[in-house]
Amino acid sequence: MKRRDPLFWGGVVFLAFLVLFAVFGPNLRHNPITPVGTNFLPPSSQYWLGTDELGRDIFARLAEGARISLFVGFAVQAIALTVGIIVGLTGVYGPRWLAGPIMRLTDAMFAFPDILLAILIIGVWGLGITPVIVALSITAWPGVARLVKTQAAAMNEREFVVASRALGAGTLWTVTRHVLPHLAPLLTAVAMVEVAGTILGESALSFLGIGVQPPNPSWGSMINSARSEMNSHPTLLLWPCLILSMTVFALNFVGDGLRRRLDPRASQQ
Repeated sequence: MKRRDPLFWGGVVFLAFLVLFAVFGPNLRHNPITPVGTNFLPPSSQYWLGTDELGRDIFARLAEGARISLFVGFAVQAIALTVGIIVGLTGVYGPRWLAGPIMRLTDAMFAFPDILLAILIIGVWGLGITPVIVALSITAWPGVARLVKTQAAAMNEREFVVASRALGAGTLWTVTRHVLPHLAPLLTAVAMVEVAGTILGESALSFLGIGVQPPNPSWGSMINSARSEMNSHPTLLLWPCLILSMTVFALNFVGDGLRRRLDPRASQQ
């Protein structure tokens, strides 16, 4: 796509700064967990965004929250893509005795609301970052599996796949050399958008108190703890809401931009 795409490039720039913020920000000024000053200090040269109700540096906590959110978001999508691709391709190329039940299981997963299923899994597994990643991965892979199955089934009738089979190529060769390379652009774009949804899911779970546990900061838990101080110290609520919203928008802009750039059919629409 040759025309300019300011939303895409704006999202790329923001995400680049967010990664730097997550890598270097937590310990750039103060420890994000340990109280370092008087509570509710205003922004200053020492505390760039002030301190929270316990005297912890807000800038450092936002940065640590970014690190956790990005880690959870991309870890969940890596797991979801791996499982979803395997299940989706099995639904198209696997034996009938396996393809039928596994796709029925995939369809059954859509009957459960994602957040309720995640809460149930965490309730059984326990609290912490690992249960959050597992729970969100379980809710994420069915969507990938259905997308892969639909696209792979349609691609199964394409000329290059038919020609590959006519020349005697096996299923594994056809999938790895033809199907997956053609699915990669779409899956990359979808994954970027889904990372945004995963970060929202992690924040929602942390807001409810069953996600990332204190003293580790999460944007969701920061929003929850700031609610009681919303009238007297509104910036405590402003900063995590702002960075969470901007991150979600940026990931969606980048995902949509990648889809238009990598998928010729999308760029023609």
